Amino acid sequence: MKNKILTQRYLSPCGELILGSLEDKLCLCNWTSELHPGRVERRLRTLLNAECADGPSAVTLMAARQLDEYFHRERTTFDMPLLFAGTDFQQAVWRQLLEIPYGQTISYGEMARRLGIPKAVRAVANANGANAICLFAPCHRVIGSNGSLTGFGGGLDAKKFLLKLEQR
Repeated sequence: MKNKILTQRYLSPCGELILGSLEDKLCLCNWTSELHPGRVERRLRTLLNAECADGPSAVTLMAARQLDEYFHRERTTFDMPLLFAGTDFQQAVWRQLLEIPYGQTISYGEMARRLGIPKAVRAVANANGANAICLFAPCHRVIGSNGSLTGFGGGLDAKKFLLKLEQR
């Protein structure tokens, strides 16, 4: 029997997101318009042996409320139970994302150094790209070593918007 990921759409000021929960944890916050449509959700469904069903849950409603507060600059941290579905390495990268403070950025190289694997810059970048819970695990705060905005599932305009939002 398959698990059920309950999903709902969320219209942010910088693009539409799909929020998903499995049981009592948020497992999905991803852009509906992205470079590789459906890739993150397909991987998530496979890893969690799940199918998606439209309909809000207490978790997705709480996530939408916290996103509203974030976009209105009333919230700088999220308080959501998260379910990361990926390899041990990917999960280590995603947990590291949770350590990047609001309004700050780090490079992929710095993230690799913090993980103790300084030569794994590309692997860190790929794990960032596989993050199924964007914003809550803030991959938009990771930038190129020269300060450039690189790769982002929601597009570079959304990444610029989010970084500007967090600058006070």
